[in-house]
Amino acid sequence: MSPASTGASTTVGAVPTAPVAASPSSSDSLMAPGGPGYRRMSFALFLAGVATFALLYSTQALLPLISGEFGVAASDASWTVAAATGGLALFVLPMSTLSERYGRRAVMTGSLAVAVGVGVLVPFAPSLGSLVVLRGLQGAALAGLPASATAYLAEEVRPRALVTAIGLFVAGNSVGGMSGRVITGWVAQEWGWRVAVGVIGAVAVACAIAFRLLLPAPRHFTPGSLRPRVLARTVRDHLADPLLCRLYAIGALFMTVFGGVYTVIGYRLTEAPFSLPQGIVGSIFLVYLVGTVSASTAGRLVGRLGRRGALYLAGGTTATGLLVSLADSLPLVLLGLVLITAGFFAGHAVASSAVSRTATTGRAQASALYQSAYYIGASAGSTVGATAFHAGGWAATVGVGVLAVLGVVTITVFGTRAARRRPLVAAH
Repeated sequence: MSPASTGASTTVGAVPTAPVAASPSSSDSLMAPGGPGYRRMSFALFLAGVATFALLYSTQALLPLISGEFGVAASDASWTVAAATGGLALFVLPMSTLSERYGRRAVMTGSLAVAVGVGVLVPFAPSLGSLVVLRGLQGAALAGLPASATAYLAEEVRPRALVTAIGLFVAGNSVGGMSGRVITGWVAQEWGWRVAVGVIGAVAVACAIAFRLLLPAPRHFTPGSLRPRVLARTVRDHLADPLLCRLYAIGALFMTVFGGVYTVIGYRLTEAPFSLPQGIVGSIFLVYLVGTVSASTAGRLVGRLGRRGALYLAGGTTATGLLVSLADSLPLVLLGLVLITAGFFAGHAVASSAVSRTATTGRAQASALYQSAYYIGASAGSTVGATAFHAGGWAATVGVGVLAVLGVVTITVFGTRAARRRPLVAAH
């Protein structure tokens, strides 16, 4: 793994500069736990994570109701989730490029503003098609958040605290995903899915305002140009890095599992033998709190087991949860969801922070490529998981998830062997 820069990333269109770590005064100005601004920064990005996942997955717990209103199957309704994640995947790289030129904070603020604006229109969608289009626009707007946030952290936080800081942002994702689904579940049970997504939009507005007021101004960002040739070279260099490509694939596969499970779980729990009401189904997503803990402790996990050891543990935990969830017992299904969620968020935090540490130049683009792969996995998981459920029930969805976890383990094993071969090659 390439050594992580401790200062500002090299910007697009600029000549690579020496790491800021070479200057003690610059290194001292990087934020660290307990230092000035760190708590405000952490809370601001935590709120950004809450808003991002609450908006991105605002329809996921409501899919059975959306299917009922528009008279469509699960695989059709799942496009309201897949369109949002797909829009984010397509636009995350262009938005990260804008953040290299205009700044991380400006792009994150603008993205949240547009996303909450589109959110005002979502409850009034007259058809499934228009709802899918609006959700796609909302996902595209949110694309400015994930990559810009991780690039901001890589530039402003000391390297030893980076995994923890990114873990807190990912923890905000889990809280947003959990609260959005719980709120929509209970609100929809009383007033319908349209009011439910409207309430989530209002919560996101509050998070966006607080985020802008709290986030410290960047101190280590240097703007770059928007020259397409330079961007293309930066992206090509990242895609030529074997470690980065492995991390991108791991993020996509983890999210395939997660997207498939949580897109379909509402259908499974509203059908026999469980037949739970919508409010209770929404409350199932309180399991996301487990993800908040596992993501925020990912730094300590890497410290004890190393990056690859942490990924093995995350993959094994996720696979165990998938198999446990096959039981027709609600407590065992819940236990399975706990394990799936813990494994997923830990794996995601480890992989995403490794990308930020590996890329010493063009960090925003490196993070954007990870996020693009990650949300492509989300879209694939939503559609393939729902299609599998329609064809073969929950067992088929679990089968898709197990195959994805096997992919994670295989890639990690390959990376472990490659790391062991490098010292032998260097010795010769």
